[in-house]
Amino acid sequence: MTTFDKLSALLDQHHAHYRVMEHAATGKCEEVAALRGTELGQGAKALVCHVKGNGVKQHVLAVLPADQQADLARLASALGGTRASLASPAEVEKLTGCVFGAIPPFSFHPDLLLVADPSLFTRYQELAFNAGLLEKSMVLNTADYQRIAGATVLAFLREA
Repeated sequence: MTTFDKLSALLDQHHAHYRVMEHAATGKCEEVAALRGTELGQGAKALVCHVKGNGVKQHVLAVLPADQQADLARLASALGGTRASLASPAEVEKLTGCVFGAIPPFSFHPDLLLVADPSLFTRYQELAFNAGLLEKSMVLNTADYQRIAGATVLAFLREA
């Protein structure tokens, strides 16, 4: 099963309110928001990270609004580690089955902890994200995302 198929099955199983959009392939948040006709902040940006230190060794899928930046030190600290870094393209593909830019805000791998910044749930009624492919997106009801994804909620945005 592809990541897109897993996502569709999960959302259908939980009776989520969502729609699928096909568009030109792009991995840039600004470009894909324009193609979708959504606001940049509606995008759910998913970053695969390593958190290490203090005995912690954890892969994390960190989800945040696409118009914000992650503070990886803050993320590491919130999970009990001392440092965090972005995963390599090979690790991203192994843990998500996706290339950079196509990662949805859901974890289907047992070793990939799903973490979401709380601001993701309060700004928009719907979230938009690439659905495992650069040329396919989903726009999902935010409350349905929060209910179905089961993410650990941690504040890790970079302060302005």
